[in-house]
Amino acid sequence: MPITNQQAAGHAFLRHMYEDPYFPDRVVDRGRAVLLRLCERIEAEQPSALEDLYALTHAATEEFNLLQEEFEAAGSAIETVAREWIAEEFWFVASVYGFTNADVEELIASRDW
Repeated sequence: MPITNQQAAGHAFLRHMYEDPYFPDRVVDRGRAVLLRLCERIEAEQPSALEDLYALTHAATEEFNLLQEEFEAAGSAIETVAREWIAEEFWFVASVYGFTNADVEELIASRDW
């Protein structure tokens, strides 16, 4: 399902990670796919309450949790700077879908990175 939100569709997700050679593109690609699927789910399910959005972002965060092993296997990691970049992407997604009052820490509350 193509993303219809023009801001989300045109956004360069995880751009900073792609620009940093410490993060392998093939693993960053998987993280980007997680964020794109999150956008697709938001558009398909159209959450109206923050709690509904948080359920979707927590599921996406758990997918990022699984990517941690892939980063480590490639000699990389989701470290402090990457955590901030990923959190910013979750905030971007929430805000372009109208959830400007979402708490960024709650968006990624299920993280273990």
